[in-house]
Parts: sequence; C-alpha cells; structure tokens
Amino acid sequence: MHYDVIIIGGGIVGLSTAWKLISNQPGLRLCVVEKESSLATHQTDRNSGVIHSGIYYKPGGAKAVNCVKGYGMLLDFCTEHEIPFDLCGKVIVAGNEQQIPTLEGIYDRGIQNGLSGIRIIDAKEVKEVEPYCHAVKGIWVPQTGIIDFRLVAEKLAELIRAKKGDIITGCKVEKIQSNKDGITVFTKNRSLHGQMAIGCAGLYSDLLVKLAGEKPPHQILPFRGEFYALRPHATHLVKGLIYPVPDINFPFLGVHLTKRIHGGIEAGPNAVLAFRREGYKHLDVHAGELFEALTYPGFQKLAGRHWRKGMDEMKRSFSKKAFLKSLQTLVPSLRSEDIHRSRSGVRAQAVDRNGNLVDDYVIVEQERMIHLCNAPSPAATSCLSIGEYVGSVASNKLGEIGG
Repeated sequence: MHYDVIIIGGGIVGLSTAWKLISNQPGLRLCVVEKESSLATHQTDRNSGVIHSGIYYKPGGAKAVNCVKGYGMLLDFCTEHEIPFDLCGKVIVAGNEQQIPTLEGIYDRGIQNGLSGIRIIDAKEVKEVEPYCHAVKGIWVPQTGIIDFRLVAEKLAELIRAKKGDIITGCKVEKIQSNKDGITVFTKNRSLHGQMAIGCAGLYSDLLVKLAGEKPPHQILPFRGEFYALRPHATHLVKGLIYPVPDINFPFLGVHLTKRIHGGIEAGPNAVLAFRREGYKHLDVHAGELFEALTYPGFQKLAGRHWRKGMDEMKRSFSKKAFLKSLQTLVPSLRSEDIHRSRSGVRAQAVDRNGNLVDDYVIVEQERMIHLCNAPSPAATSCLSIGEYVGSVASNKLGEIGG
C-alpha cells in the first residue's frame, strides 16, 4: 500500500492535519492509521468539550497563537458543516483577595492575545451571571463555548474519505523503517509504504519517536481527569461555565463546572497520575508503563517538588467529599447528594528530564517523518490551526524529498 503521506493517529489533531493536507493538495495519496477500532476515542472524546478562548496562554507562544487562530477556524468549520456549538461564555472567579493578582494577570494575557469583550467584574456582577457562585472578583469571557469534539472529528473523517483519503482503523503501529526510497510503517496485519509519515499519537507520541529511531525530547506522563455530574435537581445551580483561578505552577485549569452541549452540568476534571497511559479507572494498571513512569528522572523530580499537590489530587480522586469541597469553593450550596461520578479522561502531559511540565507544542523532525510530540490543551480548539501548520511543514518536506 503506497502513499505520499501516512498519518499515525486518528484523533482530532491527526484528522485535522490530514484534512488540511488533502484539501490543499488534491490528488495527494494519504492514509490515516489508527490503532483503535474507531476514531477519536481518547483525548478527543474524553475532554471537557470546551471551546477555549486563548485567555490563559503566554502571549506569542504557540498555544496562544494557535488557540486564537484555531478558535476562528473551528467556528467557521462548524458553521459550514452544521455542527452544533454554543458560545455561552464563562466566568473565571477569584474566591479570595489573594487570588486577585493572578486573576488580573490572566486578564492582561487575554488582552495581549487579542481577545475582545473580556472584562473584570465585581462580586455583584458575577452573581448576575452565576447567581449561586461565590467570588470576590471575576473575569467574564464571552468567547468561551461548548461543543462535542467527536462530531468535529467524525466530520473531518467524512471529508477526508470524500477526497479519496484512506482511513484504516484497528491497526497498531509496531515498527517504522526509513530509507532513501521512503518510509514503511508496519502494523500487525499490514505494511504501509509512503514518502513520509506524520506522528499524531497523543499518549504514545514519545514511544512513536522511539519506534522511528529517534530519542524523544521528553516523556509523556498520563494524568487522569475524573468528572462528576450534577444530578438533574441541582443543575439550576450552574448556568454556564465557572472556572477557578488556576495554580500558575501547573498547566491544569483546576476543577470547574461546565455546561454540556448535549445537556446537563459536569464538574471536573482533577489531575492525578494514571497507572497506565490509557488508565481511565483507578484499577487500570499496566506494570510496564507504571514502572516506566515511576523510574523516569523527570517524574521523580516533579514528584519531589510537588508531592503535596500530588497527594491532594490523589485524595480528591478517591474521596467524593474532597472533590465536593473543591466544588464548594465555586458554588457553596452544592451538597453530596447533588453530584455523582460520571466519566474520566487521560491527558498526555510531557515532562522533561528536569521535572518541568512542558506546556507548549513540541515538534520533532526527521528526514521522512514529523512527530507532534506534545499537543496539550487547548489542542482540540486549536486543531485546525495546528493541522494547517503541521501540514505546511509536511508539504515543504515532501517537496524536498521529491514526493
């Protein structure tokens, strides 16, 4: 099976990259290969379903640039293809005076990133947006919305197939070989030959780099995020999206309350180390992957610096009472009988050998392969912008190698 480009990974970023490539180069022989039996089953389908505005991210960084650009591209795509979304807006709230400087810093970032309509609001104005929310001050972010990202992925797959692109599911990549004639991707039941390949493997992106004979710049650690849902009798307590002021030492946004596009209110996620890369439950353990994580020097240094935070997250993972306490800082009237466990997701978090959380996009290039080694949130919001960029790098590389 011979292609110009083979894309490994059928999540929303891999599909966006494929769509941008095949749209810009009609006739391109392209294949997306996915290890699961269906597309977009991991990070794409298990996130909060929030369209992010770009308010949090360092001005000029790849996350900020791609989020703001990708936001517009995503809304245009959904409008064109009649995919439902709701720009319901959100409030980021400071629960005490000590959080106000961080809150104001987030507002300044939003202004630098080109957001319009955001504004600092006082406690009374927060109540007008979210009557049951506790806050001393907040930021109103009208751009934020909600969506089902799996529907976006499914539409992208439909469009790729309409352009004669191949999508092969149920094929786990086991080996990659590159030579002067091209690159071959071996799976259990077939081999695919191409001029070049692109890795968009999410939780396994660093291992894909190793399969291709390169040393990854970091290791992916899986952080499980667990959600609770509000019972129907309690959904009136939240009108839209309520976010806390995040801990600036971590790339996680903290437990928040989120209106869902298909109805209902969700609470979460937390962020606790999973015991396997796709460990969605407490008892999901893979001895090899857990050993790999625990013996990685980067994890050991991270844990040494932030073990108290880690213990707090672990407690919240096992204790409904502890999880509820976090929610009550946002909506004090929530009670234990108002919430129940719902679902979970696992975030691919890159950590370098010095124990630093890698909080921006990372691309590694080989002669015939491009690896998207780190694509943290808001990658789903940014997917079309990321896909456009990676696609342009791939197009240039194809030209260089004569593809």
